[in-house]
Amino acid sequence: MNERIQEKLSILADAAKYDASCSSSGGKRKNNNGGLGNAEGMGICHSYTEDGRCVSLLKILLTNHCIFDCAYCVSRKSNDVKRAAFTVQEVVDLTMNFYRRNYIEGLFLSSGIFSSSDYTMERLVRIAKKLRLEEKFNGYIHLKTIPGASEELIQEAGLYADRLSVNIELPSDESLQKLAPEKNYAEILTPMTQIQLKVAENREERELFKKVPQFAPAGQTTQLVVGATPESDHQIIKLADGLYKGYGLKRVYYSGYVPVSGDQRLPQVVQPPLMREHRLYQSDWLMRFYGFDADEILDPAHPHLDLEIDPKLAWALRHREIFPVDVNTADYELILRIPGIGMKSAKRIVAARRFAPLTLDHLHKFGVVLRRARYFITCRGMALEKREYDEQTVRRKILYGDGQTRSALVKRQLDLFAPEPTIITAPDLVSPQLDLFRQAS
Repeated sequence: MNERIQEKLSILADAAKYDASCSSSGGKRKNNNGGLGNAEGMGICHSYTEDGRCVSLLKILLTNHCIFDCAYCVSRKSNDVKRAAFTVQEVVDLTMNFYRRNYIEGLFLSSGIFSSSDYTMERLVRIAKKLRLEEKFNGYIHLKTIPGASEELIQEAGLYADRLSVNIELPSDESLQKLAPEKNYAEILTPMTQIQLKVAENREERELFKKVPQFAPAGQTTQLVVGATPESDHQIIKLADGLYKGYGLKRVYYSGYVPVSGDQRLPQVVQPPLMREHRLYQSDWLMRFYGFDADEILDPAHPHLDLEIDPKLAWALRHREIFPVDVNTADYELILRIPGIGMKSAKRIVAARRFAPLTLDHLHKFGVVLRRARYFITCRGMALEKREYDEQTVRRKILYGDGQTRSALVKRQLDLFAPEPTIITAPDLVSPQLDLFRQAS
């Protein structure tokens, strides 16, 4: 690899790190034409297929030149950063060479906007097309759809890419107009609708004709930036819920705002809101797999997620009238809502209780986190926790345990050369900020 290509790769791979929507879940492309690559094969790194395997993707921008001046974006036109751009053939060669060396299993390709949306999108499509048709590459390809690109280009992109994504970025049109005035929601939602309709149409055609080419078989995703604008968590998860139901999205990704400029329109933060991002992902999981509606997780009276406890526990504490639940008689949907019981544990409970009444030992073997669940269940008519506690007491016991003088190790991401973490021996001296890290103890 020559020095110029290496320099471009350094610049454009670094610029791509802010895009979180990089999962390969759903890709099933097989190698059946004697070509290279296989999205079903084993990989070595950073994204996950539908069945849980980890695969690596070359994640780059085609260019970090951009005609837009979005305040939150490191590649905005007014930012003083070093610019670079790959040619179509350079991206193709990089992908093939990295695959042959077993560095990657696929490609995640996004881009700034050169001179127009169509001009940029046409180059992204040409890269995917050359990989598929000329190089016979059957690995995973994720293309970022450029808002404002023509319907014809989007349809062609779906024929060569496994997944397409259109980033909304900001949770409301008002915030978009403030921080990215060149963009608008209509240009973002239009390609989402086109992709959704084409995926549904392709599915119907494939039921009738086996030889019909697949269109974006891994569906579409989007990304929301969290913390750059004042929208509440309730607004964010309501938007995500609407995208899942209205546009058939596979995933909504949440990216904590990383301060990349001193623009006065942006909040002045020291570090990204990582705990808030984590709670949003947990809420997203509840909506996708646990049967929760967005308005159950949060509502106008509770517009923000509790950073100390996960959203399912927060919901259970607000609805103590539903509990305790008898695990031997409750239906599967209700068991899923018990804190400390996940999907696998709930399925094991429902399957096993047909043969014998379940006991505490059974629940422990099924993987139930009894430290949480004990306050919300009964087993064979008997409560695991004998006393009735109010909401705050249950919350405190789950967070800190029963011991009032129990020491707590402050959990945080440690630097390799950092000194030993502080041990706090008096729970009443722990600041609210440090309390956020004690839940996992």
